[in-house]
Amino acid sequence: MGKLNVLVAGSTGYIGVQLIKHLCAHTKINIKYLCGNSSVGKKISLYDKTLIKYKLPRIVKFNKKYLFDVDIVFTALPNGEAQILSNLLLPNNLLIDLSADFRITNSSVYKKFYHIMHKSKSNIKKSIYFLPEINKKNINKYKIISCPGCYPTSILIPLVPLLKRKLINKNNIIIDSKSGYSGAGRGVHQKYKNHNLYESLSSYGVGFHRHNSEITQEFSKISKKIIYNFTPHLTPMFRGILSSIYLDLPEGISAKKILSFLKKEYKNREFVKFEKLNKPLSTNSVINSNNCLLSICETRYKNRIVLFSAIDNLIKGGAGQAIQNMNIYFGFKENLGLK
Repeated sequence: MGKLNVLVAGSTGYIGVQLIKHLCAHTKINIKYLCGNSSVGKKISLYDKTLIKYKLPRIVKFNKKYLFDVDIVFTALPNGEAQILSNLLLPNNLLIDLSADFRITNSSVYKKFYHIMHKSKSNIKKSIYFLPEINKKNINKYKIISCPGCYPTSILIPLVPLLKRKLINKNNIIIDSKSGYSGAGRGVHQKYKNHNLYESLSSYGVGFHRHNSEITQEFSKISKKIIYNFTPHLTPMFRGILSSIYLDLPEGISAKKILSFLKKEYKNREFVKFEKLNKPLSTNSVINSNNCLLSICETRYKNRIVLFSAIDNLIKGGAGQAIQNMNIYFGFKENLGLK
């Protein structure tokens, strides 16, 4: 197979730039078009100086005629825009979406959480929500790949196998997640200009954060009776997510057994890593990687543990996962472009 031609829509955002950096390191990819709106005519290296060494096209405004020239379309656009673009896809195009546009399979639920009427309901059935570590479906049957959100990635990787095997109680799961401000996009500086963004910690979306719809959807595939509370926080660091997940254990299940099970579950998954029992972790251990790092810690209560999960929100929670999914789709080595 020769190189695949790629179009990146939304190329200048934090996720878009990260995606381009990894695509430049991918031996099977040729970046044909970089698309934007306010940035038309500019070089992408203006947004990240490390890209100056690559011969990349200048940013252009998206035109549907470009779809004739590309195999893959990556969309790192505001919610709602990938839906519109999806209606223009040609039979030879694969769409890999990094927004929430095809994560939710029920369009009514999507509207409830994202306050947008879905503009491509017919394409929802042609799409697949794909978290590579837990999804066993045949990705090649679909023409739209929806990449999971950053918070759900850090939560679902450790919890889905534990819930399936009934190794944790499902009626009192507490998820406390903290993210670098890059997760809110380039507009975060304006949005939080009066919140002392760089020196404070802020909770937000309490009880109703958009990613609740995604987490609930995936949990419901296991059981409709899972009770959890998810609270996200914005931190003064640029990137990284640390999810602290408080879990009650059934009788006879120990923290050591939980760790042993997860290690066995993910022994063949390159991007899931583990700390030793009772060793807390830091986002510093995952920055600039596509890894999800897990740690299990005992508490002073015999039947309660804290499960820590750390990812880089721009890579495993975004661009890296998109490339990982692309690699799986085309049968490339899963780590190609991600080392």
